[in-house]
Amino acid sequence: MQHPNVSISLQLHRDAHGRLVLTLPDGTVHSGVVPVRAFPLAAPQEGLSIVGSDGHELIWIDRFDALPEAARAMVEEELAVREFVPTIVKISTVSSFSTPSTWSVETDRGPTRFTLKGEEDIRRLHGRTKLLVASAEGVQYAIPDSTALDKASRKLLERFL
Repeated sequence: MQHPNVSISLQLHRDAHGRLVLTLPDGTVHSGVVPVRAFPLAAPQEGLSIVGSDGHELIWIDRFDALPEAARAMVEEELAVREFVPTIVKISTVSSFSTPSTWSVETDRGPTRFTLKGEEDIRRLHGRTKLLVASAEGVQYAIPDSTALDKASRKLLERFL
């Protein structure tokens, strides 16, 4: 599919119900659109699709900085609600070194506990130090750089890698 390039005339606003409304450069208006990042963790500022309420792509944007400032702010606000990925800053305890195990962690959003079903729920992203941990409860947790964790956290984490 040929992706149209973003134009300065692209407009986004919210309707009376709080849904995003996209006006394309040709003047067509689409209500209830949803922004979707192509690579939310690996390249969050690249590759954005705005899809219609029917799930079909309406426009492709190569880079976030190509969006007009007002539209970019609305897209980022919408994505923040959809992309809840807390960052683990410290691993306090794990209930067991076999899975499933309960992890107590400190995140950028406060302390929490979750269940890790299996070692395969810890995925490496781009290199060896960026990780994504999927909890049994369905929440994704990011570890942007495992070498930046404190020594005790790294030691606990290494038992599962």
